[in-house]
Amino acid sequence: MSLLISPAPNGLPVTAPAPETEADEESLTQPLLLNGLRRSASNTTSQVAIVGSNVCPIESLDYEISENDYFKQDWRRREKIQTLQYVFMKWMMCFFIGLLVGLVGFCNNLAVENIAGTKFVVTSNMMLARRYTTAFLVFASSNFGLTLFASLITAFIAPEAAGSGIPEVKAYLNGVDAPAIFSLRTLFVKIVGSISAVSGSLVIGKAGPMVHTGACIAALMGQGGSKKYGLNWKWLKYFKNDRDRRDLVTCGSAAGMAAAFRAPVGGLLFALEEMASWWRSALLWRAFFTTAVVAIVLRALIDVCLSGKCGLFGKGGLIMFDVTSANSAYHIWDVPPVLFLAVFGGICGSLYNFLQDRVLRIYNRINERGSAYKIVLALAISIFTSCLLFGLPWLASCRPCPSDTSEPCPTIGRNGNYKKFQCPPGHYNDLASLFFNTNDDAIKNLFSKDTDAEFHHLSMLIFFFTCFVLSIFSYGIVAPAGLFVPVIVTGAAYGRFIGMMFGSHSTLNHGLFAVLGSAALLGGSMRMTVSLCVIILELTNDLLLLPLMMLVLLISKTVADTFNGNIYDLIMRLKGFPYLECHAEPYLRQLAVCDVVTGPLQLFSGIEKVGNIVHVLKTTGHNGFPVVDEPPLSHSPVLFGLILRAHLVELLKKKAFIRDPVPAGSDAFNHFSADDFAKKGLDHGDRVENIQLTDEEMDMFIDLHPFCNTSPYTVVETMSLAKALVLFREVGLRHLLVIPKVSGRVPVVGIITRHDFMPEHVLSLHPSLAKSKWKRLRFKLPPSVKFF
Repeated sequence: MSLLISPAPNGLPVTAPAPETEADEESLTQPLLLNGLRRSASNTTSQVAIVGSNVCPIESLDYEISENDYFKQDWRRREKIQTLQYVFMKWMMCFFIGLLVGLVGFCNNLAVENIAGTKFVVTSNMMLARRYTTAFLVFASSNFGLTLFASLITAFIAPEAAGSGIPEVKAYLNGVDAPAIFSLRTLFVKIVGSISAVSGSLVIGKAGPMVHTGACIAALMGQGGSKKYGLNWKWLKYFKNDRDRRDLVTCGSAAGMAAAFRAPVGGLLFALEEMASWWRSALLWRAFFTTAVVAIVLRALIDVCLSGKCGLFGKGGLIMFDVTSANSAYHIWDVPPVLFLAVFGGICGSLYNFLQDRVLRIYNRINERGSAYKIVLALAISIFTSCLLFGLPWLASCRPCPSDTSEPCPTIGRNGNYKKFQCPPGHYNDLASLFFNTNDDAIKNLFSKDTDAEFHHLSMLIFFFTCFVLSIFSYGIVAPAGLFVPVIVTGAAYGRFIGMMFGSHSTLNHGLFAVLGSAALLGGSMRMTVSLCVIILELTNDLLLLPLMMLVLLISKTVADTFNGNIYDLIMRLKGFPYLECHAEPYLRQLAVCDVVTGPLQLFSGIEKVGNIVHVLKTTGHNGFPVVDEPPLSHSPVLFGLILRAHLVELLKKKAFIRDPVPAGSDAFNHFSADDFAKKGLDHGDRVENIQLTDEEMDMFIDLHPFCNTSPYTVVETMSLAKALVLFREVGLRHLLVIPKVSGRVPVVGIITRHDFMPEHVLSLHPSLAKSKWKRLRFKLPPSVKFF
C-alpha cells in the first residue's frame, strides 16, 4: 500500500484530493491511518440530475443543525419573547402560504375554464354553422398557440418548471437540492405555463404543478423573497436553516394539493404519505392549518363565482366538483366486479408506469439536443392531440337526447354532458361530450350519477385508450404538466367500461364504477392509499363509498407493486435524483458501514493552517470535514467534531486568523454572531475562489474549535448498512461519521453520505450482490418483450 500525499502551499502534507470525476462529492472516504495512508475508490453515482428539462448539478441538504458554540450561545441568550416570536412566525408563514396558494389555485381554474371555454364555444358555433374545416383549424391553431407559448417560456425562461414538479419537491424534502427549482421565475412559469398548456387541450393536469407552485411560494417566503430580483423583505428573514425551510415547503406542497382538488385533508395526507421523508406532530398541525386556510379561501372565492361574476367559469373545475349520491347502496354480489376492477386496475397502473418510463427515456434523448427539439416535440404532441380530439368523435353515432335529463340537451355554448358536435337537433355525440371538454368537465360527466344510458360502450373504450396513450405522450414535454388529472380521467373511463360489462350483475351505477375506476388506476400508478382515498371522497362527497374505495386502493396497489415502483419514484430515478427510500434493500443487511466508505478522507486539526484549508477547499468538493485534536491539544488523537465548508469559507472571508497555533479563547466570539453561520437563502453561498488572501495570511492559523459541531451523528464501523440508512434518512443527515470498533486507532475512519447508500455505488463495490437472492420480489418482463 502506498502513501497518497500531496504538498500543500506551505510544504506540509495534507490528504490527497478526491478524483476530479467526483468534484461535488462530499464523503467518499475510508482512511486507514491518520498520518496520510489512504485507500482510494471512486463513487459511481452521479452528481447531476435532470431538473425540469435540463441537466443541472445537485447537492445534498443538511437538515441537521450544526450546533457549534455560536449556535448554543445564541439559544442561551434568547429570551422568552424571542422564542414566542419564532413560533408565531411559523404559524404566520403557514397562514400566508395557505392564502397565496388558495388564490393561485382559484385563479388557475378561473383562467383555464375561461380560456378553454372560449375556445370550445367558438369552435362549437362554427360546428353549428357546419363550417367543419374552419372549426378544426380554429381548434387546432388555438391549441398550437397555447402549447407554443407554454413551451417557449418554459424552455427559455425556466426549464426547471417543466413537468409536474412533484419529483423535484419530493427529492428536496428527502434532502436533495437542485438549482432554481424554487426560484421566482420558476414560480411564474409554473403558473402561466400550466394555465396555457392545460387550456391547450393537452391530456395533462394542473394538480402536480400546483404542488410545485405551493412549494415555490413556501420556499420564497422562507428566505424572505427573491434576492436576485430585489424583492426581499427583512421581516420575513427569520428562518435561516434547511430544517425550517423544509417544514415550510412541506406545508406548501400540502396546500398545493388541497388547492388543486379542494381537498384540505387529502392534501395534508398527500404530503404525509407521498412527499415528506420526515414528519412530526408539530408539522402535522401547521400543515393542517395551512390546508384549512386554503379551503376557506377557495370557498369564499367560489361563492363569488356562483353569482355569475367569473365568466365561463360557472361550476367547472375540480375545485368546485361535487357528486353526491346519498341513495347509493351495495350488496355482497357487488364485490366480485369491484375486485376484478381493482386487480385489472393495478395491472393497468403498472403498465402505465412502465410505458411512461420508456417514453420519458426517449424524450430525454430528444431534449438533450437543445431547446428547438424540445419545442418541436411539444408542438408535434399538440397537433397529434388536436387531430384525435376533433377526429375521433366522428366515429361515434348520434344518440337521441334522454327525456328525463335535468340539463339542456344538446348542450350549446356551455359546459355539459350532451355535446351536439355534428349531430342533428335533439341528438348529442357522447364521445364529443368527453373529448370536446376540459379534463375536469370530462371527469364530471363520467362521475355523474343516473347517466347509465348516456355513453355507448364502444365510445367509452375509445376514450379510455385515447386518454391512456395521450397522457403518456403528453407528460415529459417542455411545459408544466401533471399526472393526477390524466390518470383520474383515464381511470374514470376504465371504471365506466367495467360498469357497462357488469351492469346486469351489479346494483352500482356507472358513475360509481367510474369513481372506483379512478381509484384503481391511481392506486396502480401512484401507489398511495390513505391520501388518495380521502381526496376522492372529498371530491365526490360520498362517504358510502369508503369501504369499497379502501378495498380497491389496497388491492390495486398490492397488485401493481409486484411489477414496478410508483410513478414518481420511477421519474426520480430516471432524472438521477439520489432518493433514499423509507425501506432498505434486503442485500444492505449483509453489509457493514465499513464495506461502502471509500477514500480519501480529508481531516483538519483543531488549529489548522490557513494555507492547508484553502488548498483542501480548492482541490475537493467535500462539504464536511472531521476535526481531530492531536497532541499537544490532547493526550491522543480524538475526534472533536465536524466543520462545514460554508463555515470555513465564512472564516476565510472574515479573516479570523491567529499568528500562532494556540487556542483563540473567548476573543473569537467578538468577531462573529450566530447569523454569520446561518444559511442565508436557497443559493449556494460564497466560494473560496472569490476570497483574496496574501502569502502572509496563508501562513497564519485558524482555531476551528468554536466553529465545529461537537455532537455530529456517528456510527460504529460494524453497524449494518441497512440500519445506518434508516438513521440517515429519519434524522435528515448530510454526513454520518464512521468511528472505529476498537480504541487505539484513528478516531474517525470515514464519512457516509447519501451517495454511499445508492444501489449503483453499493453494487459497484460488491457486484456479487446484484445476483443475491435477498432482493424484493418483483415480476419482470422477459428481454424479448422489452421492445423499446
